[in-house]
Amino acid sequence: MSQANKLGQPVALKAMESVTEARQVSERFVKPLGRRWDHVQAVASRAQELGDAVAEPERPTLVASAWLHDIGYSPEIGHTRFHPLDGARYLKASGWADVVVNLVAHHSGARFEAEQRGMADQLAEFPFQETALLDALVAADLTVGPDGERVSYDERISEILSRYPASDPVHQAWLVAAPVMRAAVERTQRRLDAAQPK
Repeated sequence: MSQANKLGQPVALKAMESVTEARQVSERFVKPLGRRWDHVQAVASRAQELGDAVAEPERPTLVASAWLHDIGYSPEIGHTRFHPLDGARYLKASGWADVVVNLVAHHSGARFEAEQRGMADQLAEFPFQETALLDALVAADLTVGPDGERVSYDERISEILSRYPASDPVHQAWLVAAPVMRAAVERTQRRLDAAQPK
């Protein structure tokens, strides 16, 4: 018998609805941005592939967060021009679950870029937790290129560093974040390997 939430709605159904809603929100804000939409669709697909790296009830949260991770790039909500913060603020104001909001706020080393931008205090509105969910979101985002193509972690970081000049806060942040994010990707792969039937 499936679990039910306070309204009597099965939890699995509610989770699937959150993924559908996340896709719709992402489509509204990211699809107009061109190739970023290709990236986001591929990250969501990759998150589904990585589902076994997190507990089963958390899998819809991972996929929903993957759909939503780049909505802060939208000019409609990108008020600070720091997309993890802008996306998280929008989602919080829209009533999304704290876990999704915080995953979007802290995806793919956002804390390192916040430091470079002098925005660490603002990002601190959202609690940071190093979890299997965050690791898996990082792994999904950092093994998909900007056009949605599958890439290795090293290829993705090389692409980021070449896209931003050395003086840019993004470039500077990745000089520090790269080994930390590599560890998150590696932890996700170990969890995935451990979950596979022997």
